[in-house]
Amino acid sequence: MLLNILVIAALIALDQATKYLATMYLAPVGSMPLFPGVMELQYYLNDGAAFSILSGVEGGQIILLTVTGVVLAAMTVYLFWKKPAGLVRAALLLTISGGLGNFIDRALNGVVVDFFAPTFIHFAVFNVADVFVCTGVGLLFLAVLLEELAARKKPEGGQAPQQPAADMDGQESRQEGAVPRGTEEGRPDGTP
Repeated sequence: MLLNILVIAALIALDQATKYLATMYLAPVGSMPLFPGVMELQYYLNDGAAFSILSGVEGGQIILLTVTGVVLAAMTVYLFWKKPAGLVRAALLLTISGGLGNFIDRALNGVVVDFFAPTFIHFAVFNVADVFVCTGVGLLFLAVLLEELAARKKPEGGQAPQQPAADMDGQESRQEGAVPRGTEEGRPDGTP
């Protein structure tokens, strides 16, 4: 539990530090190249959600703060109550941290500081918290996919399928009356 709190605090601190640096050093110049032709740093104040959803909408901040607060509270309760491990834990830690990082900005300033601007495609300007949220959601999808694939490999009852035992000649031994796979009536050609 303490480790979860420390990880969340560290990730929020990283997000807030990068936003502070963007405000102090990037805001006065507007933008500067980071990786020419790929990414630039561009100071942008986002009053909406991801991809500026609800930007400029009257009451949008109240809606965002309320919905975000409820979702983050539910995720935090799940993290500390169910104590998931592995990918699900990593996904929740990242998503909660990123969500709280942007929630802090929105609650204190009414806007979120964004500064990563891809230049090789037309895409939204984003920040470190957004990277945490997107990575966390991606990990959560991956965890669900892997769990589903693992569940499909297990037969009903959760036990691995048993292979037929081989007799002394290396041939599969079958119980009397057992029907070999792939046959309808017990014979390979399907005749009784």
